[in-house]
Amino acid sequence: MGFEGDVPWEEAGWLNPPPGAERDGDALVVTTAEGGDFWRHTSYGFVHDDGHALLADLPDGTAVEVTFEADLTALYDQAGVMVRVDERTWVKAGVEATDGAPHLGAVVTHGTSDWSLAPVPDWAGTPVTVRASRSGDALTVRARSGDGPWRMVRLAYLPPDAAAKAGPFCCSPQRGGLQVRFTRFTLGPADTGLHEIP
Repeated sequence: MGFEGDVPWEEAGWLNPPPGAERDGDALVVTTAEGGDFWRHTSYGFVHDDGHALLADLPDGTAVEVTFEADLTALYDQAGVMVRVDERTWVKAGVEATDGAPHLGAVVTHGTSDWSLAPVPDWAGTPVTVRASRSGDALTVRARSGDGPWRMVRLAYLPPDAAAKAGPFCCSPQRGGLQVRFTRFTLGPADTGLHEIP
């Protein structure tokens, strides 16, 4: 599944700029602010829209891939891909630390947030790639560790006529100073089918 091009870091725009974002060769190392997160209402009762996301346009028929490395050790440390229409309509997907282990999961928000996840202890310390593919009213999210097999993460609704942006995100709700090394941010054609394995 070929991609047309990397997104230059400087050509994407920050939602909530982090305290640190430094180039390391072709990579971008992001340092999080204390307490940032993305969440709306469900169970916890609060609204957080202050995590960090570096976003570029994601029109229908397009997929985004982000690869990152991070030592996710504190509760709710997280990194991956954000797809965003506005503060009430967005999807974040990636790896998050919870219950003492890394978990692969997604939060889908249409006014209120939900959360799905599964443990991936063997992904600790490996580069992770998250892929979100937009086609019609569907956003298909997959992820993999290293060059291992792709795993289906989520099929979510995204309004087909909405103007959306997407790109790498990270946050650390329980602390500051998480460092995430993003090594790839690429846009290309959407997947041709739900059950296609890239």
